[in-house]
Amino acid sequence: MTKRPIFTTRLYLALVFLSGILVGGFGVRLYTLSPVTASVNPRSPEEFKRRYIDEMHARLRLSDQQVKQLGPILDETRQRYREFHERYKPELKAIQNQQVGKIRSILTEAQQPEYSKMLEERETKRQKSGH
Repeated sequence: MTKRPIFTTRLYLALVFLSGILVGGFGVRLYTLSPVTASVNPRSPEEFKRRYIDEMHARLRLSDQQVKQLGPILDETRQRYREFHERYKPELKAIQNQQVGKIRSILTEAQQPEYSKMLEERETKRQKSGH
């Protein structure tokens, strides 16, 4: 009868040891996974519109008549947004210029060239993305 408790104790110790190995291995696996990054190319307005209409059609089961009505609604909204943006573009640019000026005022002379480089890179990236 004394052998049975020793066997049970050894079994429990082995299970605890094995579970530690499993949990540790799982933790290492999670820690070393590469992060997922979205490297999707920006869609054109027409591509966005097509995908949006397709999703609306599928999820809401739009009729053909509703799909025909949806296109002009999206076109009108895009045009109104563009007009709004153009109307307020000078004000937005002024706000951005104020930010740049304030940031420049806290930087040292040695930091100024790198900040200018950062701004140029940001502008190049913005132009490439079409914004």
